[in-house]
Amino acid sequence: MVLANGNIAHCSEDKNSDLFHGAAGAMGTFGVVTLLEVQLRPAKSYVQTSYHPVTSVADAVKTMRDFTADTSIDYLDSMLFSRNQGAIIVGRLSETSKKDEPKRTFSKAKDPWFYLHVEEMIRNQPNTSTESIPLAVYLFRYDRGAFWAARWAFDYFKTPFNPLTRRLLDGLMHTRVLYKAQDASSLSATQYIAQDLSLPFTQIGELIDHSIRYHNIWPLWLCPLKPTPHPTINPFPASGYGASELLLNVGIWGPAPTKRRDEFVRINRDLEEKLMVLGGMKALYAHTFYTESEFWKIYDREWYDALREKYGATSLPSVYDKVKGDFEAKKGFRDRVLNVRPLGGAYGVLKAIRYRYSGEYRRIRRESPI
Repeated sequence: MVLANGNIAHCSEDKNSDLFHGAAGAMGTFGVVTLLEVQLRPAKSYVQTSYHPVTSVADAVKTMRDFTADTSIDYLDSMLFSRNQGAIIVGRLSETSKKDEPKRTFSKAKDPWFYLHVEEMIRNQPNTSTESIPLAVYLFRYDRGAFWAARWAFDYFKTPFNPLTRRLLDGLMHTRVLYKAQDASSLSATQYIAQDLSLPFTQIGELIDHSIRYHNIWPLWLCPLKPTPHPTINPFPASGYGASELLLNVGIWGPAPTKRRDEFVRINRDLEEKLMVLGGMKALYAHTFYTESEFWKIYDREWYDALREKYGATSLPSVYDKVKGDFEAKKGFRDRVLNVRPLGGAYGVLKAIRYRYSGEYRRIRRESPI
C-alpha cells in the first residue's frame, strides 16, 4: 500500500496487521493498494445449482441459517419475490454436469435474466430443482439486468418488458453499462433506493416488515455474511451478539415510492434508523444518509483516527467524507432538467450508449470469461 506520505507499507496478518485489517472497507482513506497476494482455490467446470422454494420470510431465514452449517455448499444466496414466495439458491462446485440435469446459461442475449429464471423455476416446480451452470456464467449470473435494477428502466420509459425487448436491448442491459446510465441521469440520488443492510438473522423479519410497510420493493436479495472482527469499518455484530455470529445481508434495490427529494431522504433515513435499532450495519457502497455524528456513533472513531495518525493518512478524506451523500443539497439547473421525465433517463441512455461502444468497454468484454 502506498500511504498518503509516499511511504510504502507491506501488510499481512503478521506485518502491519492493524493496517491490514483496518484498511479493509475504509474506502481508500489510508492509502492506495497497488499489489495484492490472493489465496486461490481450485476451480471446477460447473456449479450444480439447486433452487429451494420458501413460502415466508421466516421460512427463508431459517432455511438460510440451516444451509450455512453445511460445509459441502460453495455458494449460497436467496431471493424473496414477495412475502410468501422466494427461493434459496444453493451452489456446489462440480467437475462434470449430471446427465439428468439441464445445463443453463445466462450470458447470451437469448438467455433469460437469472432472477426471472429463478422466479419461473419455483413457480412451475414447487419442489427443489437442480441444474448445472458453467462456473464463469454462475459467477456473473446477475450481470444482465444488474440483478433486477434494469426492470426499472423499462418502467421509466414505458417500454414493454418481455423476452423480445430484453433481447433487442441486451447490449445496454449489462451492469457496467447500466451503472453508467444511472450515474449520468442522477435519478439514483432522488428516485432509486439502493441499500445493503447486514444484521443478525433474528432481526431480519422485523427489517423486512419495515421495508414492506414503507417501500414494498421486491425482489429482496439475501446473502449470509461472515462478520469482520471489531474494530473495523466493515459490518460486525452489535453488542449482545457473538463476535463470530453470521450476519444476513438484505439488498433493498428499487424505485422509491416518491419523487420528492425530501421524502426520498426521509425514507432512507428512517431505514437507517431502523437498522441501528435492530443492531445492524450497512455496506458503505450503498446510499448513506447519516449525519457525521450519527456515523461515528456506529463506528469507532478513536480507533480509526489513531490508525490514520499512525500511518500518516490524516491528509486524506475520512471514510465519512468519502461515503456521505449530498442528497439534501440545493438543486441546480442541471439537476432540475435531469429530474424532468424522460430527460434524465434519456441523458443516461446516451451516456450508456457512448460507453457501450467505447474502447474501454470493448476491451473488458474481450477479456471477459463469458
